[in-house]
Formats: sequence, C-alpha cells, structure tokens
Amino acid sequence: MTVDGKITTRDFSPVNFTSREDKLHLFRKRALADAVLVGHTTLQRDNVRLGLPSELQKLRTKRGQTRSPLRQTRSPLRVIVSNEGKIDNQLKIFRSDPATAGPVIIFSTRRMPKKFQTALRKKAILHLSKSEHVDLAGMLRNLRDEYEVRTVACEGGATLFRSLLERGLIDQLNLTIAPYLFGGAGAPTLTGLSKRFLPASVHCTLTGMRVIGDECFLTYRIKPKAKL
Repeated sequence: MTVDGKITTRDFSPVNFTSREDKLHLFRKRALADAVLVGHTTLQRDNVRLGLPSELQKLRTKRGQTRSPLRQTRSPLRVIVSNEGKIDNQLKIFRSDPATAGPVIIFSTRRMPKKFQTALRKKAILHLSKSEHVDLAGMLRNLRDEYEVRTVACEGGATLFRSLLERGLIDQLNLTIAPYLFGGAGAPTLTGLSKRFLPASVHCTLTGMRVIGDECFLTYRIKPKAKL
C-alpha cells in the first residue's frame, strides 16, 4: 500500500506503483503456500494467472511441497471465491497448464447461472453451496480436509481480506509500504471502502521488517479467533 494507506487508485487499476523487488516478494510468499486465494472481482480486474516463475516451482519441489497426491503440481492450488459465480472462463487463469500453474478451484453458490457452471466445469473444480454467500470458514475446512491444504495465501481483494479478517481467519499479514501518497476518499485501503469500523480492533504483532530502496516490507502476526 501507499504511505497513506491506499492499495490501488480511485479507478481500481491493477497495482503498478511498487518495484520489481515487491513483485518478487509476492511470488516468494505465494510459493510458500499450498493454495493461493483471490476474490472474483480482483481476478476479473487484474486478470492474473496466479502462477510461479520456474525457479520457484523447482524450489517448491525441492522443499517437498508437491509430495501430496492431491497437490502434485509445481505451483499452489489456485482458488477463486465468488458469491454469484459469473466468472469469465476466458480469463488468463483458465488458459494456463494446471500441471505447472496449479489446478483451479472455485467456491461459489447455487446463484451461479447454469451456463457459467457448464463452461467453468471444463476448466475448474466447482464447489457450490446452497447458501447466498460462500462460507469462508467452511471453504478453508474443505481445502484442508479434501485437498490437504495447510497454508493459504490470500492475495485480495480488500473485500475478501476484510471478510476473512472479520471472521478471525487471518493469522499473518505481509505488507509492503510503497513510497507514494495518493489521497482521496475514493481509493480503497487494506480493508476496502466500507465506512463501517471492524466489529473489533485487530491487534497486529510486528515479526519482521526489511527496507529495500524506498520500500518497507513488513510481516505482522495476527492471532486468529476462529477454529476450523
């Protein structure tokens, strides 16, 4: 985020104000996870593959992260969350090889239109609940029990991050402070654009800090409240 706490511009354009080192930092953190999680709106806007460079794929293999019979890929599982499920099946995430980039798993609801279900089943594994909204704690339990996932990296957006935070499902925050000031009430912060306070303040314990150039890389520990 910027020095004044903005995670994107007022037109919600993809983040391009951080350095190459920050992009590599993101890849390294992603490589540590068994699954990478993203909200539909963020995925649609940024249109990313959520894969890894080949050297980090090899490192995951060396660390034994591909030994699970359910996760025998060189990249983390790629997980999309969408309440309505109107996901474009031509996004880049669906046009990469699952054997190297990782399978795609979608958690949505029965609100997903039939035509989207038909198109997406050809390219992803669907988990559709009967509720109006995806049960995030239930989703994490499913990833743990069915896919042997132990570590999930959430890469946004702010709405999904806030929802996980409000439910006590975040235990670590990796935050890069970029040397810019954007200003404006229309650009979202880490917890989005909502004018509401969080139900309760969340205490963060600083566990790591690196300064490279004009950027500061912070790691905070957050005590999770929810038990899966």
